[in-house]
Formats: sequence, structure tokens, C-alpha cells
Amino acid sequence: MPIIDVQNLHKRYGDKVAVEDVSFTVERGEIFGILGPNGAGKTTTVECIEGLRRPDGGTVSVLGLDPRRDTAELRQRLGVQLQESELPERMKVREALDLYASFYRDPANPDELLDILGLTAKRDSAYKKLSGGQKQRLSIALSLIGNPEVAVLDELTTGLDPQARREVWDLIEHVRAGGVTIVLVTHFMEEAERLCDRLALIDSGKVAAIDTPAGLVAGVDDEQRIRFRPSQPIEDAVFAELPEVRSVERRGNQLVITGTGNVLHAVTSALARRQIIAGELRVDQANLDDAFVALTGRKLD
Repeated sequence: MPIIDVQNLHKRYGDKVAVEDVSFTVERGEIFGILGPNGAGKTTTVECIEGLRRPDGGTVSVLGLDPRRDTAELRQRLGVQLQESELPERMKVREALDLYASFYRDPANPDELLDILGLTAKRDSAYKKLSGGQKQRLSIALSLIGNPEVAVLDELTTGLDPQARREVWDLIEHVRAGGVTIVLVTHFMEEAERLCDRLALIDSGKVAAIDTPAGLVAGVDDEQRIRFRPSQPIEDAVFAELPEVRSVERRGNQLVITGTGNVLHAVTSALARRQIIAGELRVDQANLDDAFVALTGRKLD
């Protein structure tokens, strides 16, 4: 039984349809991504999962509970990190955790969370004195203080610098390793590829596709392009006869080989047998950006 089951979800605001017939399931223990541009309906979808919005149609089940009917019980088992959140400027980090812990019947140990999230040295710091990355860490800590079985993280790393973003990604992988199922809302392709086991691509309120990141990419184009400068002359025929290779081109002193499947292994093995080194080796292949364009007809901002 899926831990989250969304079927034929609809939500409109006046004349604007925000979510139209969205369906997906989330399995226990996975990081499930909801990927799409701003205004695609991602946040509205997860707000229905969280019980913050009432759907106009369809059904939502989280841990076997109805988010609208079983709100009190669900809040004890679901952790939420909102897209935008603020705390009083003078509230200290440990005070915030203690306050949120009081809302739950079986809260996590605040000191352990501070240690896991690298905030122990900031436990007595006021919220206004935290950096952007530290505020995001605290936001994650507050979403986990209730010992949730599921955590919904909405636009987790927006506004963070690249280093802080990668630090937060490491934390999310650590949280999942602790047994928490995660729903991650994002519009960052790199974030989705790095963290998510499966993805729902949402555009204009509809699901364009659901698959693993690799599956989405392979469904669009499984072709790879290998560029390198051989350390010794080698005939094109050596590569052209390989079943994985589709074409061989020469661009100055570089070879560009296009193929599918295990083409990289086939090419490097052929070079190794001839004791030739592939200098300036580069492998290009389709990515989630390409998949999104192919499935929706436009580029994700």
C-alpha cells in the first residue's frame, strides 16, 4: 500500500485551474520529487496532501488518513517545511525547537536534531542572526521535531548559494536514511537528479510524466556523445564496428563518437586494448532539462 495516494486531484481558484487531474503514489522510504516551473501547481498539490487546502475533486490519502477529515492525527505523523516561513527575529534556535516539540505527543530530541543538522553552535543564537543556510537547516529541524513518518519539503534550497545547497542535500539524504519518506517540491533540475528516486513532472497543473530521473531521460533520448583526443592515431573503423556505436566523426584532433547503451565502456575498452589514452575525455547525454522540453514543449526556468 503506498504511503501517499493522490488520485484525480483537482483544485481551482475562481476561473484559474491550479491542479487538473493529478495522480501519483509515493512508496515508503523513497524521496519522491514534484518538479515543475513556478505556477505549475506543485505547491497547491502538496498543500492538499498536508490538509492545508481542500481539493475540488479527487482523493488524497496519507498514511491511510484523509488530510481533511483526520487533520489532527496526520499532523502528528507528517512534517512540513513550507515554501516560505519566518520566526520572530529574537527567538533563539533552541527556543523554537522546544516550542514546536510541545505540539507533538512523541517529539524528537532537540539536541540530537541540532547536532544532526549542524546547529549546535547556534542553539542560543537569535533567528535574525542566522545565515540563509542556517535558517533552512532550522526549518528542516522544525519539520522533523515531531518524529514524522513523512516529510514534505517545498522549494527546500531556493535562495541558497551552491555550497549551502549541497550541504542541505547531504542532510536530506541523511534524513531519508533514518527512515523518513520525503516528498520534495523543486524547480531545480540538479536537485531532482541528485536526490529523487522518482519524479512527477508537473506543468500547467497536469502530470506530464512519472518515472525515475534516469527513466525520464532515457525515454526522451538514450544517446551519448563521447569526445576525446586519442594519444595515438586510430582508425575510425575500430569504433564503427562496435554494435553500440552509431557514428564516428573527426573534429580536428578530436574524435566524437555517438552511441547508446554501454557505448562508453565499449569505446574505452577498444582504446585500452590498443594502449591508447583518451585525453580530454567528455561524455554528453540528455538530462532532465531535455526530458522536460520533450514532454512539455518548453524549457523549465
